[in-house]
Amino acid sequence: MQLKIFGKGFNYSQDGPGNRLVYHLSGCNMHCPWCSNPEGMKPSGSEPPYPIKDIYNEILSSSPMFFEGGGVTFTGGEATLQPKPLLALLKMLKGANINTCIETNGTSPDLPQLFEFLDHLIIDFKHPDSIKLKQITGIGNETIKQNILAAKNYGIDTLVRIPLIGGFNDDCPLDFAEFLKTANAKNLKVEILKYHEYGKDKWKKLGLDYKMQNAFVTDEQVIRLKETLKSNQINIINT
Repeated sequence: MQLKIFGKGFNYSQDGPGNRLVYHLSGCNMHCPWCSNPEGMKPSGSEPPYPIKDIYNEILSSSPMFFEGGGVTFTGGEATLQPKPLLALLKMLKGANINTCIETNGTSPDLPQLFEFLDHLIIDFKHPDSIKLKQITGIGNETIKQNILAAKNYGIDTLVRIPLIGGFNDDCPLDFAEFLKTANAKNLKVEILKYHEYGKDKWKKLGLDYKMQNAFVTDEQVIRLKETLKSNQINIINT
């Protein structure tokens, strides 16, 4: 089996705990107009495939760098769009006692099948209103909510990330809290990420139209969301 990968490299603490080798898997089923990795949105077909055995060996050889609780993280694009090879590789890594994590948009109904082979789950919760989320990204949040609740019930270490974006989801802190308090548990934490334009130049280089305008949020808006979540006993962290 093989995986399509469009990027890889080490990153510290932002893609799971410790120093981690991060693989960006090709293809995404959402079309978020603020995406910072637009090169990963295309279907996984243009990159050369990598046999999972080769990836496994590369990870094992890199393991001395996995300090402070580090390991390997699979992100995207959307990692769950390549489910069979991803699952097979995760099983191999857990057999070798490698710390594993995925970053996902949470839209795969098969996501809970991976929990047994993961140490950490990072999942986006972009909007509490399914209709509004679908209007912008093409997919609603029903399955995302189910997967967050499944992670709570399974007990996997879970980080829910909210990308706070002006004009999109900055006006509904109570709605975020209303759902997240139903998922609240010791194993679940929430992080708020302010909108940025780190991917804007990538869009231009790819010949794509970056349509985001006036989407920056203020520190006060971030504080308002944080305080609303905290008032519902939701654990907020910063990585």
